[in-house]
Amino acid sequence: MKFNVIDLFCGAGGFARGFVETGFFNIVLAIDNMEPIARTFKLNFPNTIVLCEDIKNINQRVLENLLPTNRIDVVIGSPPCEPFTAANPRRKPNPLDRLYADPIGQLVLHYIRIVDYIRPKVFIMENVPHIIEGELKNALRKEFKRIGYPKIFFNILRAEDYGTPSHRLRVFISNIPIRPKRVKKRITVQEALQDLPPPTPNIPNHDPVPVSPKKLRRISRLKWGQALVRFYGFKGRLYPNLIRLHPHKIAPTVLGCSRFIHPYEGRFLTVREQARLMGFPDDHVFLGGRDIQFNQVGEAVPVPLSKAIAQVVYEKLKEIG
Repeated sequence: MKFNVIDLFCGAGGFARGFVETGFFNIVLAIDNMEPIARTFKLNFPNTIVLCEDIKNINQRVLENLLPTNRIDVVIGSPPCEPFTAANPRRKPNPLDRLYADPIGQLVLHYIRIVDYIRPKVFIMENVPHIIEGELKNALRKEFKRIGYPKIFFNILRAEDYGTPSHRLRVFISNIPIRPKRVKKRITVQEALQDLPPPTPNIPNHDPVPVSPKKLRRISRLKWGQALVRFYGFKGRLYPNLIRLHPHKIAPTVLGCSRFIHPYEGRFLTVREQARLMGFPDDHVFLGGRDIQFNQVGEAVPVPLSKAIAQVVYEKLKEIG
């Protein structure tokens, strides 16, 4: 018997992919409000009901009509992190305002509302660790307690500890402790990319990324680990972008806005190469324009991390019975 999962703010399916790869879960419903992203999910999970809809419009009646007989064991999801991340120069100074006053931050409350409707045995909500800054941690505890989950765990995990070839620090807020077994060896950029041929349209999402001659000249002078540009985040903090990857290390955090430079060649990585850095298999195809494809990769939960989490959830569900 497989356990049934609903994926809210499903994106391109990194979170769902890890659960499916264990062989213990069915993704019965996925919801995202962006049409090319919903199409990407449907392409990769053809047996899943995929709803392209604003979560604010999803109520109990809609869910009952979509899933009249399905028992839902797990709810996963990744509400947008923009209101909370320090990389956003426009995030609200007061942490509670990011949750209760920012319209995008309020989507977290809608995630909680859907969990209240479904009452799954396990829920997991992924976001940046900044979502538990200041008074936010207690506010989230209070919101989940209000819907019947009095014990909440804030599981902070590094994707590279579970076989992802890039750094990613995220918090997984859940009603169970999540402490997966770490891998013994980290996967480097070179190991992740080594068997891919040069960019070619014959491989999905592996088209070459256009670069101007001026930028090419600047790229040629970059050493491993150096960035071509930097941008300002919250309170003027500088963040690097267009980094030449070090082949013998893991990659920096893959973001929707990030573009990496190949460690040996004078070019940007393709979407497929960046997907490799997030642990996506090569048969996971991303639809939409190139920028949308990069965004789908950068906003995903890394597949190896998701799979490690899913193993923990499976063991817990067996225990619960």
